[in-house]
Amino acid sequence: MKKSFPNIRMRRLRANNPIRNLVRENNLFKYDLIQPIFIIDGKNKIEKITSMPNIYRMSIDIAIKEIKALHKIGLQGVALFPCISERNKDNNGSESYNADGLMQKAISHIKKAVKDIAIISDVALDPYTKHGQDGILDSKKNIVNDETIEILVKQALSHAEAGADIVAPSDMMDGRIKAIRSSLEKNSFFDTKILSYAVKYSSNFYGPFRDAVKSSKNIGTANKDTYQMDYGNESESIREVELDLSEGADIIMVKPGMPYLDIIKKINDQFNVPIFAYQVSGEYAMIKAVSQKNWLDEKKIVMESLLSMKRAGANAILTYFAKDVLAWLK
Repeated sequence: MKKSFPNIRMRRLRANNPIRNLVRENNLFKYDLIQPIFIIDGKNKIEKITSMPNIYRMSIDIAIKEIKALHKIGLQGVALFPCISERNKDNNGSESYNADGLMQKAISHIKKAVKDIAIISDVALDPYTKHGQDGILDSKKNIVNDETIEILVKQALSHAEAGADIVAPSDMMDGRIKAIRSSLEKNSFFDTKILSYAVKYSSNFYGPFRDAVKSSKNIGTANKDTYQMDYGNESESIREVELDLSEGADIIMVKPGMPYLDIIKKINDQFNVPIFAYQVSGEYAMIKAVSQKNWLDEKKIVMESLLSMKRAGANAILTYFAKDVLAWLK
């Protein structure tokens, strides 16, 4: 007697590559990727970042060559982060809004040299402060919110004036989106987008990034728990997003990426708004480390990790693997 079996066999749609490709629900495309770029002063300069293999600090002229090459193979956006000299740092991050500063020059020069590339500029004080925090400190070493916003507004406006397509406040000060949007509107930068790091957790995955912008020594053993989100919290992320959208944010960032897939999905389910995810330096460093040990296949784990962010609801991803993935996709 023949054994009975259900009419539906789920494995039918997994039988071979063509079938799997035809029914795949989510895909990763070259247009989903944003490459972070670390900028240093000078000419024809490249510096290795020890904790981030194959990622470099670059002078503006070298960065332009790199961005042109990436744009040719499909890159749509770059996120710029400055690494300034210690002599230009102070307790208030005043160099951050210098019209002739490193970041402002980088934005302007890249904008002129590379057509049709979206420039995202980081708005935060930690690369510019002697203490390595994202805000101004009072006499008791507490971050003062409203005084910090005044500096952030000047910084964001200087980036818009230099030609940034998207200003990205990553500082997590309360109310800064409203203040920045108001300043942009007042100065007729109506089309400058705001990518709000609305959901930035006080994560342990940021260490290599702080090495990259040389703020690790400045911050020392201090932390950013009083302004970045507690990684035990979920519902708080919804309040943060609601507030920043009401204040004028165009795009929402979730950072880090893979440890917070549940947060990306929660925001995607609740809001009809573009979401970017940041596969941060610690995620990059971990994948590189296990790949160099031949414990995992780098290409396969990178593609899987990035697709997990797309599946959760991210529209685009900042990743240090963007250059590699563009080559793999090609």
